[in-house]
Amino acid sequence: MPPSRSTEAIAVYTRLLEAWNRRDADAFAALFTPDGNTVGFDGSQMNGPEEIASTMKAIFEQHRTASYVASVREVRQLGPGANLVRAAVGMVPPGQDELNPAVNAIQSIVLSEIDGALWIALLHNTPAAFHQNPAAAEALTRELTDVLRSGRVVQAL
Repeated sequence: MPPSRSTEAIAVYTRLLEAWNRRDADAFAALFTPDGNTVGFDGSQMNGPEEIASTMKAIFEQHRTASYVASVREVRQLGPGANLVRAAVGMVPPGQDELNPAVNAIQSIVLSEIDGALWIALLHNTPAAFHQNPAAAEALTRELTDVLRSGRVVQAL
């Protein structure tokens, strides 16, 4: 992937997490394609910006959500107009300043190029529990803690 497209993909992903951290459902949903989809940590799915925005608004109204930090692991072109961002994420619970390792996750983001810009077609979350490898879980938490301490929301490797 050309460096400028890789930078743009990371920028879109960063805007997504920043919108979540601000609890801005409309800004979060506005980054998705008209048929974009998100799969939540619990397996729930939302389809299209309208459903994503309405669901996010309800989540933000009903819950004090944690803030994300992320370490981007990979950015690559899947084909013409299709790109992938893979990242490890950690969450800082409201009112705290440390990560909750129990909710570390891996996110995969598929981006589609529309009219020269990148839009999120799919955001998929899965837990990063590493049940058979506690050392990997601890290493991931250390890595994400470094991102948190850097003051960044997203760090690219």
